[in-house]
Amino acid sequence: MDRFKVFVTDKLSDEALAVFKKHPEFEVTVKTGLTEEQLVKEIPLYDAHIIRSGTKVTKPVIDAASRLKVIGRAGVGVDNVDIPAAKSKGIAVMNTPLGNVNSAAEMSAGLMICLARNIHKGHASMARGEWDRKSFVGRELKGKTLGIIGVGNVGQILAKIAGGFSMKVIGTSRSKPAEVLKGWGVDKVGMDELLQRSDFISINLTLTSETRYTLDAPQFAKMKKGVYIINAGRGGLINEKALAEAIKSGVVTGAAIDTWESEPPAKENPLLSMPQVLMVPHLGASTKEAQENVGIDIANQVIDALGKGKIVNCVNGITELKK
Repeated sequence: MDRFKVFVTDKLSDEALAVFKKHPEFEVTVKTGLTEEQLVKEIPLYDAHIIRSGTKVTKPVIDAASRLKVIGRAGVGVDNVDIPAAKSKGIAVMNTPLGNVNSAAEMSAGLMICLARNIHKGHASMARGEWDRKSFVGRELKGKTLGIIGVGNVGQILAKIAGGFSMKVIGTSRSKPAEVLKGWGVDKVGMDELLQRSDFISINLTLTSETRYTLDAPQFAKMKKGVYIINAGRGGLINEKALAEAIKSGVVTGAAIDTWESEPPAKENPLLSMPQVLMVPHLGASTKEAQENVGIDIANQVIDALGKGKIVNCVNGITELKK
């Protein structure tokens, strides 16, 4: 019987780790909070490396991974992995695109509601011992237009939630035809039209070199005055300095940011001191259900890949594991 060594370097749920216990040929080692230098030293021992968003699998780590066949991301975004370096060594990079989609969609919807009704501001005011009802008059969602940039697994759930509030939903998609979006309650539009029509904009893309700064100064200039911005997608989809300027100019009334260009954000980030910004420390997938789902999914995918040669949800084009 072949034996496989699995390295887990971010917190994985107990339920996910329990999956491996059913397969005695898999030996799992859990070590979190490692530096790049420590990863380089440890990684040559392992056949599979399981991560979440905390571990950065850099080129030096991949270069040192003489035995590694699989990198498994418990979650969607793989911007913390050097994808080209992994592909050049024949290492499959797999993610779990469905395990946390409901959690992420609910986060986007929750942020939108908080922005519209100034819930975060009201809470902060009461925490200061104040009783101020006049300063936090909000907006109803009913009849407003939500623009979803990148309608996919998360966006279709968000659209359904927004429909429950009687919102008009429009969206962009590179891969889905208009008929599919229509079935999800979304009118497919171009980017410029979305920017011009939306009262709320939620960006739900994967971060790539092409999608970085999808919202930048030229895009903010096209938006209607008073728009609200929500990013529970990936940090780097929005140029945060340009967003701060759009807030100062009055184009953007409020923004909710869950995912940041750098995490944690730098102290000099202008958004941190702006009362119009609702700040969250990357909690989009931080539900008990999502943590369990993505962990169980990636555990099963790693077992199938190493034990059966079955590769699913591979993001770097590897179809067969190296010998």
